[in-house]
This record gives sequence, C-alpha cells and structure tokens, in this order.
Amino acid sequence: MKSVFTDKTKTPATADLKKALGKTYVVWIKIETFTRAIAPKAIAAWHFSGEKFGWSYRISDTKRVLVYLLPREHYFKVALVFGNKAVLQIQQSDISEQIIKELLAAKPYAEGRGIRIDVRDNENIRDIQKLIEIKIAN
Repeated sequence: MKSVFTDKTKTPATADLKKALGKTYVVWIKIETFTRAIAPKAIAAWHFSGEKFGWSYRISDTKRVLVYLLPREHYFKVALVFGNKAVLQIQQSDISEQIIKELLAAKPYAEGRGIRIDVRDNENIRDIQKLIEIKIAN
C-alpha cells in the first residue's frame, strides 16, 4: 500500500497529516520528537519517491536516513535499515521477538537489512524507540 499522499505538487501539511492519520498522529509526533531529541542535528523533511510510493517523511543525520515515516490511511509505517553491527545488537536486546524475526528474515542489501513496522496504536513505541537508538548508535 502506498502513501496516502500521492500528489507530487503538494507537500503534505500538518493538517493533512492529522486528518490522514487520525488517532495515530500523536504516536507519529512521539516518534519524531524522540528521534530529534536524541539526534538534535537531525533534519526532518518530506520526500516524494515517485507515483508508485508517494510522499514519505525522513529524519536524517548528516550521513544517512535514520528513520522513515510512511503515512497510510489511519495509520503509518516506521521503516528503518540496519547494518550488521546494529542487527547483532538488536538480536541481543529485549526488543519484541516478532520484530527481531522480521528483521532477520529481511533480505540483506549493501546498505543493510530493512524493516517496516505498522503503527496503529502506541503498542510498539518502546521497541521503535530502542530501534532508533540502536540505529543512531551504529
């Protein structure tokens, strides 16, 4: 499923995001605020990836994207990519077994293994925050 925002000529505004995400908007803000607090030099920006994918929100440091936030209708996805060192750290953490299994099942690419987590409520917030911490540390 692609972004709810597919018009290349219109960068999503806060009001658009609130309307699209509904109750999950507050979780989006928690994740964005958390990431920017532990990576104060990070830059957040909307990025249009083409008609097939639409708009995504990226929080990046000077070298790489730390986390992708992918808006959907009434929820969003958090996407992260991890190198081998970070994957090992995640395996040794207390992050949800399901998330670890999904990460290990992901095909490894040159930039690492990627995972997308559906966010429909506050349930995975602690695991997502730990994943972001590991991403920033590695």
